[in-house]
Amino acid sequence: MLPEAQIKTRFDEVNGRVLEAVRRSGRLAGACRLVLASKTQPAEAVAAAYRAGARDFGENYVQEAVAKRAELGPLSGATWHLIGHLQSNKARLALETFDIIQTLDSAKLAAAIGRLRLSPPMRTLVEVNLGGEASKSGVAPDAVEALIETARDKVEVVGLMTIPPPGENPEASRRYFAELRELRDRLVSASGLKLSDLSMGMTEDYAIAIEEGATIVRVGRAVFGERNT
Repeated sequence: MLPEAQIKTRFDEVNGRVLEAVRRSGRLAGACRLVLASKTQPAEAVAAAYRAGARDFGENYVQEAVAKRAELGPLSGATWHLIGHLQSNKARLALETFDIIQTLDSAKLAAAIGRLRLSPPMRTLVEVNLGGEASKSGVAPDAVEALIETARDKVEVVGLMTIPPPGENPEASRRYFAELRELRDRLVSASGLKLSDLSMGMTEDYAIAIEEGATIVRVGRAVFGERNT
């Protein structure tokens, strides 16, 4: 784990870059949330980031988040995002642990969540596999609308999320970020859905994602350093 002072310095630097990218994109301050991806990081690192001012944390694995939250205790004002794949049989535990699920990728998962929590419905984002990568979760772009229609009476779908294919440089992600934004805009125009959130961009390319309309970026290494293995 990095020293707490270094975590604070890095968080402040990333937060400043987020604000600058928002300004460049012509939007108001606060238009993009910085979610700290804390996978494999110890609870002490999350606590240090919280003391530095972070309030959004993203975890990939349900059980890791459960253990981490138990160790941390209550963090007033903190929001917990599930940013990793969720299996239907872990839906109950996920609902007890997270405030937002960013990785809705099937009608089966939506039904499992809906059976467990109907009021208020769980906030979710649909994960879109823009690169058609077999190694990644998510639905194909042409299947997003059907999934939302099936899921909308079981969960609250508030936006879309994606992880672009790896590229030679951060700029290679721009086309995928633009594609997700355009997909969102088409869905909103065609159906009147209120898909306010676009979760896209990580440590290497979050500034580009913000320029293309991201409202949530998921940054880990830039704040916490390399992951613990």
